[in-house]
Amino acid sequence: MAKNRIKTTSRSPEASVFYITGLILLGIVVAAFLVSLIWTPYAPDATDAASKLLAPSAAHPFGTDNFGRDVLSRVMAASKYTIFISVAGVSIALILGTVTGIPAGYFGGFADRAIMLAGNSIMCFPGILLALVAVAVFGASVSNVIWALGLVFAPTFARVCRTGTMEIKELDYITHARVMGVKSARIMTFHIFPNLISQLLPATVIGLANMTLFESGLSYLGLGVQPPDASFGKMLSDAQAYIRVAPWLIIFPALMLVFYILGLYFISEGLRVNLSKGGK
Repeated sequence: MAKNRIKTTSRSPEASVFYITGLILLGIVVAAFLVSLIWTPYAPDATDAASKLLAPSAAHPFGTDNFGRDVLSRVMAASKYTIFISVAGVSIALILGTVTGIPAGYFGGFADRAIMLAGNSIMCFPGILLALVAVAVFGASVSNVIWALGLVFAPTFARVCRTGTMEIKELDYITHARVMGVKSARIMTFHIFPNLISQLLPATVIGLANMTLFESGLSYLGLGVQPPDASFGKMLSDAQAYIRVAPWLIIFPALMLVFYILGLYFISEGLRVNLSKGGK
């Protein structure tokens, strides 16, 4: 039976503040996403020439854009793409990083050098630049953005898994499992991977926030979510021309984007505080 060596720590008051703040900010965006699955005030893509650039009102709480589309409805729809892309992209990066980083740290030698060389080669270039190149080559679509971001972030998770595995494989219970003849695949799956979760969790939360920034940047440049679908980056890009006459076009999408990213960062900081106190 695999032994679990993860330390359990009580939540510190400082970490609780980070958690609560993060969950409130994140909850606003998640709530908008969940509600948008079943209802929006108006169809996000419905245009109305007679309702162009209306200021926030009871009929349109977030106002309307230059096509007469309801900004609240579009913000709710945009939250869906932001959450979906970030979660799917991080899932791909996490899987790729895990299946490469754990063997690299466990076996060492040539496999370790080859995998780390490939990861370092990717990390030598700015992530947003690699994502831009990948999307430009393979085409601007949601699926291509997800795969591009997943590949760009995979080396980060591989490094976390490799470093953790190199520490864990030297523990007595791993040595005992080897002596007992337990296969390497089983050791990595049931003995090492569970003990990496505490290290992967903060990296995953930060990855969600960073991937959202990358996705918004790609959409801002027109290489992410494509019209008429709504995305925060594209909404901010389109609103530039109307910043003086209709500032609400920038304010509300920007606030939702900031809430989502800050919420994730606060939660990640809470995890960091708990882990640092647990290690003392």
